[in-house]
Amino acid sequence: MATIGLLVATTGLAAPQAVAATTGVSTEPASSAAVKPLGKLGPLTGLIIERLLVSDDVAASKFGTDSPIEDPVREAQVLEQVRRQAGAAGVDAEAAVAIFRDQITASKQVQRGLFDRWTAHPDEAPTTRPDLGQIRTRLDQLTTDLLVELKNTEPLRGKPIGCSVQLTLAEVTGAAVERLDTLHRQALRTATDSVCGANELAADGS
Repeated sequence: MATIGLLVATTGLAAPQAVAATTGVSTEPASSAAVKPLGKLGPLTGLIIERLLVSDDVAASKFGTDSPIEDPVREAQVLEQVRRQAGAAGVDAEAAVAIFRDQITASKQVQRGLFDRWTAHPDEAPTTRPDLGQIRTRLDQLTTDLLVELKNTEPLRGKPIGCSVQLTLAEVTGAAVERLDTLHRQALRTATDSVCGANELAADGS
């Protein structure tokens, strides 16, 4: 435990901060990185980061339009889709919904942060508008991939201490690999909030 904690602390100190993009959003998915988030929750965390970075594209597609950041109808559709797919994949549906609700909250957190940044610094605003339909197709694929990892990590996520250690390791190394800035690091914490507690919540019926 102490060795893992030292590794996490050392990696966190060494993690570089990202410089805000001046012409738009990330075009490379997290999966293209040569180095992945470490630990048993590394693959799951990598997918969460990849989904988080897609939020940049979502923001770019909406900025300067009438499309709102809050979209309750779309959010309900996504969560219902997750519930159905989770059941088919043998994943606890309530746990999956709790985790994906965090993904949606984190995405809106990124979108609001980018909107504020681009409004204050118009020279940093995106110069192209990604197609929202294509983005949603990408998000649907990530939903499938994430559910696979939720199934793979179910035993570990049921162990609060072990899960917390592995999640911290994956978050710190994943943020360093992707050079996440403060906004995206904060959103990553939001996106992983239920990873180690969703199973317990589902069991309690919460």
